[in-house]
Amino acid sequence: MARVEMVMPKMGESIMEGTVLKWLKQVGDAIEQDESVLEVATDKVDTEVPAIYAGVLQEILVQEGEVVAVGAPIAIVETDAAAAGASAPAAAPATPQAAPAVNGAAPATEVPYLAEQHDPQAASRLAVAQPGRFYSPLVLSIAREEGISMADLEFLPGTGSEGRVTKKDILDYVAGGKQPLGTTASAQPQAASPAAQPQPAAPAAVQSPTAVQAPKASTPQVPNNKPMPSVSGGQELIEMDRMRKMIAQRMVDSVRISPHVTSFVEADVTDIVNWRNKHKDAYKKREGENLTFTPIFIQAIARAIQDFPLINVSIDGDYIIKKRDINIGVAVALPSGNLIVPVIHNADQLNLNGLSKKMNDLATRARANKLKPEDLEGGTYTLSNVGSFGNVMGTPIIMQPQVAIMAVGAIKKKPAVIETPQGDLIGVRHFMFLSHSYDHRVVDGSLGGMFVRKVADYLEQFDPNTAI
Repeated sequence: MARVEMVMPKMGESIMEGTVLKWLKQVGDAIEQDESVLEVATDKVDTEVPAIYAGVLQEILVQEGEVVAVGAPIAIVETDAAAAGASAPAAAPATPQAAPAVNGAAPATEVPYLAEQHDPQAASRLAVAQPGRFYSPLVLSIAREEGISMADLEFLPGTGSEGRVTKKDILDYVAGGKQPLGTTASAQPQAASPAAQPQPAAPAAVQSPTAVQAPKASTPQVPNNKPMPSVSGGQELIEMDRMRKMIAQRMVDSVRISPHVTSFVEADVTDIVNWRNKHKDAYKKREGENLTFTPIFIQAIARAIQDFPLINVSIDGDYIIKKRDINIGVAVALPSGNLIVPVIHNADQLNLNGLSKKMNDLATRARANKLKPEDLEGGTYTLSNVGSFGNVMGTPIIMQPQVAIMAVGAIKKKPAVIETPQGDLIGVRHFMFLSHSYDHRVVDGSLGGMFVRKVADYLEQFDPNTAI
């Protein structure tokens, strides 16, 4: 028998850490290969982590609620020697420099920044020497927009994996008035204290970024543990769950980043309603799934994106990144009341039946908390069906870093003028509002308006003889 480390797995390209939600196994429990051992939450999805080998859980190294870096050990499992030998390379590294061996090659989206290359004196001002620091493209983009120098960015304390600066760190710094961290750090006597000097032991080197804490005195930070608000006897205090906090932060960020404009169009979807009513029972009997309107909406949006590809973009600083793939995210309401947005990749390459089966699968797994990280990645445009809640229209907020999102309202019967060869008639038709919110930095009113009109045209031109 041998004792081997179980490490936090990599659960997506951009995911660098996860939060342990719940241990499904306890010390002393036997574990089968591929059996779920714990539940982990990332900024994208909650998921279960399976064992990569069979054995007995000997020790739990990380408690529920703790945040763990990808590749860090989370448990000790006693297994046979063969399994231990096979899993030995997955053990956590002793130093930060060995992390790529655990996580694979460094992500291409990460940009290394060496303080001494851009500011020769920056390294000397640091309380703890470090060979280099990584910044995500989003952090660098915010720094450029807010006029934050790389020298000040180097001194910003990071709360992310291995001391990295997260989006929240830099936004808190901006909200605090952008104090000159480099100057403040050099003036603090604590920076030169022996306690802040790098230690020869590996654990001290790993935690070195957190040693630069002096700037916090001059940089107001939003506290992680805010005081509980006081309420009267007739009020109830409900703390946001983790997902609601994440949604709240992303919505605030999106409104801050993108100037939102919304255009509205009303579409006659009578042919679509009649077609679905004709086929839904046979489809349910044949496929065992419901035939909804959503696949038709997705197909119309994908076709309109092909006509107006500049809707399918993102922004990075002063550059527009045009996407070849058409990956459409669809907002799904969860039993908890929260929303999650799984993505249908290459939606333009699927027919109606393929879109229907894919959408039903994603929605079912989303409500059962079975989505994988890749199900939530790579979206280039988003659809939100507010009509499912009885709303006739809405003004949706853009999913960053996308530049547009569409909401479809409830389908309502209305009297309408019908043009015929014999003259105009009054008849009952089915109408629906389309609401198109877009980032006015790159999508002007003409493009945003023409796009939503094109989607409505595709819906109104739907062929009632379409097979599924």
